[in-house]
Amino acid sequence: MKLSSNSARRGVRMAGAVAVATAGIGLLSQGAASADTFVKLPGQTDVQTLSDGTKVTVTRSGETATLSPGMSSTPLLRNATVSGKYQVKVSDKKAKGKIQAGYLVGCQVNLLSAGESGADAATPTSSGDITLKPTSTTSISLGPGQVYSYYLTDVESADAFGADSHASKFSFSGGEGSFTYINSTIQINGCAGYAQARSFATIKVSTSSTDQVVTVWGKPFSIG
Repeated sequence: MKLSSNSARRGVRMAGAVAVATAGIGLLSQGAASADTFVKLPGQTDVQTLSDGTKVTVTRSGETATLSPGMSSTPLLRNATVSGKYQVKVSDKKAKGKIQAGYLVGCQVNLLSAGESGADAATPTSSGDITLKPTSTTSISLGPGQVYSYYLTDVESADAFGADSHASKFSFSGGEGSFTYINSTIQINGCAGYAQARSFATIKVSTSSTDQVVTVWGKPFSIG
């Protein structure tokens, strides 16, 4: 599915259907067939001041995770179905930027120390990057000590030669943007120990005098 944004045609793909809101992008996908544990995660509002005095407010709300075993009997297969919403507001209404959201998932790794929120905070680092594709689940084999970044969007646009290009972030303008994801399922396979997940969002903000990145982190939660 392709959407129109200014003069460029771009689309945002995800498992299941796609919904578009005026102030942002809403994404829907099929969730797990059965749910064992429902986890309600805390919301967060983080206000950061850029080097030119511009204030950036990032709010995360409605974050939940539904944890369930895989369809087989193996304890190495686990599912996490996640939902949430990010809102970004910049005091400079002429500011523009890009939002990239996802989850760090680790096997036998404590994700509490994965990063800090703030302006120019370190962006998520991992053993590899995975973008959710338009299928019911995204699955990866995860070994001890490995951490992967799951990005929640696959933004499709045309490159300079007219060919399709893909990115895990999307643009906003007018000083604000939002992103909603609903029932996005991540499947973990092969982790013999404990596994954790932690949401994150990185927002690149561009004003007339500065370009900076704001990173916010959610609370880590166990996926078994």
